[in-house]
Amino acid sequence: MQNILLPVFYLPPVSWFSEFLNDENEISLEQSENFPKQTYRNRCNIYGANGKLSLIIPINHNGNRDYKSIEMSYRENWPNLHWKSIKTAYQSSPYFEYYEDKLVKIFEMREKFLFDFNLKSLETIQQILKTEKAYSLNTEYRKIPEGVDFRDSFSAKKESEYEAEEYYQTFSDKLGFIKDLSIIDLLCNKGPESVTYIRNVNK
Repeated sequence: MQNILLPVFYLPPVSWFSEFLNDENEISLEQSENFPKQTYRNRCNIYGANGKLSLIIPINHNGNRDYKSIEMSYRENWPNLHWKSIKTAYQSSPYFEYYEDKLVKIFEMREKFLFDFNLKSLETIQQILKTEKAYSLNTEYRKIPEGVDFRDSFSAKKESEYEAEEYYQTFSDKLGFIKDLSIIDLLCNKGPESVTYIRNVNK
């Protein structure tokens, strides 16, 4: 077993789940860091009709940088907008209807803090995947943590270093395969095969 320190993301990419669900990894989630901008902590990528579409959770800029204290902004109804985008993107996919009732509950939550929202969303995804992967939350920020540090390993701006087999995506006939999107994309297109797929993703 190796200790792995993972960041807490919004509906994380498939590559994140390949580390999270690896039986060789003992997972600790980072809860003590300062909030870095423009990362998957408040955004996820799905496959829209025109290609990759980023769904971004707006945050309240109150000067606080502690991730656990970052508040989501509801000045615009982003949960409704994100759900509409997901529904538009995936309603014709093989498994969307199968998971719709569980997925919509993520967007009915009105959590105050982004960190809490992301953790509760992860619970829902684990229920859908039928996994019960245990994890712990770290207790303090360490620049050089014990174990393997994955806090900067998943970039929302650069191409993923992870390789995986292509699968059919809703718009791939038109625009080709887009790798390492949010877990939502995999679930809606691969359904019960998602966990097996995740276990075959390699860095």
